[in-house]
Amino acid sequence: MANNKHELFLKRRLRVRNKLRKMANGRARLSVYRSSKNISVQLIDDVKGVTLAAASTLEKDLGFVGKNNLEAAQKVGAVIAERAKAAGVEECYFDRGGFLFHGKIKALADAAREAGLKF
Repeated sequence: MANNKHELFLKRRLRVRNKLRKMANGRARLSVYRSSKNISVQLIDDVKGVTLAAASTLEKDLGFVGKNNLEAAQKVGAVIAERAKAAGVEECYFDRGGFLFHGKIKALADAAREAGLKF
């Protein structure tokens, strides 16, 4: 039985990804990673095994280096939607990993939806 937080996180991440893989139907995966200082997101084509687009608060031109707050998450969500459209991706599925769909993760997803990405 998993006792510590990290093991529970890994278990939750695998459970989420396995459920999403069943209904993927060849769509790209929008994968989110959140650390204590930054937030990043990648648009991944699992069939080919390549990253189609990525955005992160580590990018200096976004102006949120070292910040992990709601404003940064919203900006990253809008940027990934623009880059996905440039890569020719209209629809994807949202992989929150082991993170709860709340707060920064939800803000990122809502900003991406508002910018035109469908999931």
